[in-house]
Amino acid sequence: MLTVRSADGTPIAYERSGSGEPLILVGGALCVRASTGPLGEALAPNFTVVSYDRRGRGDSGDTDSYAVAREVEDLGALITALGGTAAVYGHSSGAALVVAAAASGLPITKVVLHEPPYGEDDEESKRESDEAGATVIRLLAEYRRVQAVEAFLLMAGMPAEDAAELAAGPGMAEVAHTLAYDFAVMDHGAPGGVVPFELLSKVTQPGLVVCGSVSPPFMTEAARKVAKALPGGRLVELDGQHHVVPPEVLAPVLMDFLKA
Repeated sequence: MLTVRSADGTPIAYERSGSGEPLILVGGALCVRASTGPLGEALAPNFTVVSYDRRGRGDSGDTDSYAVAREVEDLGALITALGGTAAVYGHSSGAALVVAAAASGLPITKVVLHEPPYGEDDEESKRESDEAGATVIRLLAEYRRVQAVEAFLLMAGMPAEDAAELAAGPGMAEVAHTLAYDFAVMDHGAPGGVVPFELLSKVTQPGLVVCGSVSPPFMTEAARKVAKALPGGRLVELDGQHHVVPPEVLAPVLMDFLKA
């Protein structure tokens, strides 16, 4: 494990493997650096791969107050540690963070956005999302972390029995508070967590958007919208795949794009 200091002094823990052009993997909600480890292993023969703990998770530090800009600075510190430029892959809400980072002007060479979970832009969908999100935040405020994770997983469409089992699993309670960070990231580009077209227009790097053909329909639709909105975007839809894709399926897609 290595650490780098972000602009505000917060230590960010990461692991580095492989050789070649730098590539940073950004996990989504409830993920730690081990979550992106298997994908990193698949890519390490071709890239210098970094998997890291986003702030507030794992071995990384945190602060009393949160801002999306601090997470962008965390990525900036990692890029500096890698020599000054890097490609960046983000999964789920991690993809939304990558959008914010790329649009901010960080020296990112290419972006891969894997199913950023932007919601539907209609009043009923926004209301339902806001209500579910408020429940998660309330449970966190009451220090009911396992219940907050369970509520989040139900909000994401996971079956109730699976959500309860996963929420009670190792490490979930420890990172539960960072769900509030992911909500902030999703709402950063466009109020309501919908596709942030203005922010996407500022992403000048070549961009690949990845989605699974059997993922929740709102995610595949969001992926299509994001790919169209990116100035240099393209879309790859993985046949028969869900929100989480096995590394042996995903890695070749990333390599084709990043090595082009």
